Amino acid sequence: MVKMDLILDLEDKYFFNWMYSKLSPDYLALNASDPVRQFISIYLTLTVHGWLLYFIGAGLSWFLFFDKKYLEHPKKLDNQVMREISTTFFSIPIMSVYTSPIFWLEVNGYSKLLDSSPGWQYELSTIFSFLVFTDFCIYWIHRWLHHPLIYPHVHKTHHLWKVPTPWASHAFHPLDGFLQSTPYHMYAFLFPMNKVLYLGMFIFVNMWTISIHDGWFVSFDGVINSSAHHAEHHLHFTCNYGQYFTFWDRMFGSHRYPDHESLDPVNAIAKKNDAMRRAQKTDKAG
Repeated sequence: MVKMDLILDLEDKYFFNWMYSKLSPDYLALNASDPVRQFISIYLTLTVHGWLLYFIGAGLSWFLFFDKKYLEHPKKLDNQVMREISTTFFSIPIMSVYTSPIFWLEVNGYSKLLDSSPGWQYELSTIFSFLVFTDFCIYWIHRWLHHPLIYPHVHKTHHLWKVPTPWASHAFHPLDGFLQSTPYHMYAFLFPMNKVLYLGMFIFVNMWTISIHDGWFVSFDGVINSSAHHAEHHLHFTCNYGQYFTFWDRMFGSHRYPDHESLDPVNAIAKKNDAMRRAQKTDKAG
């Protein structure tokens, strides 16, 4: 989706040239560099590739990693998986409207993306700087999205899923998804980075987004923002805003250690039943 110029070249060769020749005025069919054609092609590429990344990535995570016992958690919604998929399916085309102008600027050379590699040392340094920069920015954007004036209108959609599955990874309000993606685009306009590496990082961040919703709680501590940390965020809202790391949360007072009991569906069900029994006793006593 990024290194969009080369991707567009391939898609022009194998699909878009044919499509425009059948459906569009002659000037679009004959001129691959036309801004209108580029915008339409970028929009279609983002939408279709977005769906493919989501369904392939979330599908693999669902079948290979997600612990289906997590679906027994009492805070899971009825028909939740289909609602997550439906939300994502209809959000991606709208998010593509927001992001297409940015990709158009990248395609036409307005960013600092590089055609060649300055060397492996530089490549490694840009991977590190990309992760740190985008994680810091996403931390504050994510935290801002929880502001009482913003949250009900934008971010609440993603928090419908208090017990998320991999299918919830991209189940956002379209504006929410776009805002949390802006640091990736900001980086391309602020810092030089090889286009192929940028494409790789773009795919990586989408896979990472799926991984922190996969319910595979392999880590409960450390500097990595694991699925257990992000599950706490979905349950408790005002903690663990980071994307890859926990150190911004630790630094700014929003870190919360994952609670084994609250994440375990068996314990959660037991707690819920115990609370119901206490409530019934209180009612009878009253």
